[in-house]
Amino acid sequence: MSFIKSLFNKKEQPINSYEDFWNWFKNHEKQFHKVIKTQGDIDTILFEKLGPKLDELKDGFWFLVGMSDDNTSEIILTADGIIKNIAFVEDLVAAAPIIKNWKITALKQPSEISQYSIEMEGLKFNEEKMKFYSIEHSDMPDKIDIVITHENLTEENRAIITNGVYLALDNTLGEINSISTIDNLNIIHPKEATEELIPIEKLKSFLIWREKEFVEKYKGLRRDTGEDIYSTLTATMNSGLPLVAMMNTGLLNWDSKVSHPWISEIVIKYDGTDNNGMPNRTTSEFLNEIEDKIIAKLKDSEGHLNIGRQTAESVREIYFASIDFRMPSKVLYQIQKEYQNKLDLSFDIYKDKYWQSFERFRPESLK
Repeated sequence: MSFIKSLFNKKEQPINSYEDFWNWFKNHEKQFHKVIKTQGDIDTILFEKLGPKLDELKDGFWFLVGMSDDNTSEIILTADGIIKNIAFVEDLVAAAPIIKNWKITALKQPSEISQYSIEMEGLKFNEEKMKFYSIEHSDMPDKIDIVITHENLTEENRAIITNGVYLALDNTLGEINSISTIDNLNIIHPKEATEELIPIEKLKSFLIWREKEFVEKYKGLRRDTGEDIYSTLTATMNSGLPLVAMMNTGLLNWDSKVSHPWISEIVIKYDGTDNNGMPNRTTSEFLNEIEDKIIAKLKDSEGHLNIGRQTAESVREIYFASIDFRMPSKVLYQIQKEYQNKLDLSFDIYKDKYWQSFERFRPESLK
């Protein structure tokens, strides 16, 4: 034990790259392997050491550990369901060296629901308790809207049931499929069902079929926005302050929006208190500089469409739609780091196949 203490107490080099992290990990992997295999003090020897080192790289890395077989420890690095962190998890694992007696996995992988057991506060999440059906939308034919039933659902235990169902989906579908293939999910009691219930073990094959159909329909579809027209829209916020939006109205009326389902929302806060919440000239030029940098890196020819922007109440929001979430995640994270000491910039990425979140920019919605 004194050897392990001295090993971790000596000053270590900061972690600035994936290579730095894996070099650090290799220096300690034997102790980590031993504590996992013997089910020793995992919190002290592993979790309290590994977590901070991952945080030195970037916020948003999570991990699970266990034994893959009698001699192989496994670490699963996960984004914990946060879309904008998935690309970084994948890159970190791709940079991992081969380490004897270790299996290093990116994201939670799919497995058959019958192969695991999930129980939370006495509630089970398995094929006996859960069923599903799909809701079809004639006006949104590519939307995958899933309803899952759990026979023990009540209003009192809804939070527990919800967490358990999402955990079961992560295990059944795998983390990446759970996030990317389902557009909308509702959890109800079987008595509320309006369609015939299907065994939950068939959900994976159903989603594979729907995703294949979707990919075949929209694969390779691109839009040239060079000739698009941006329209200026104005409104008044509840606060009485003005809102000004500049939106690509041609793009909002595009009939193939579904091909670019991943929405990036960049939020930049500034001080507009002396200008009715609007940026002054200097601030406006600074905001335009940032927007131009993003546009230069997220090109329409590569599957990234600039939808427009909204400015109100000392906040500018910039919107993009993309065929995938990985490139926007990396580009926007680098922009965020570049300007971190100059302004408050954050971003989120979410899935919205039919761009319903932009219905508010229809002229009738701004009146």
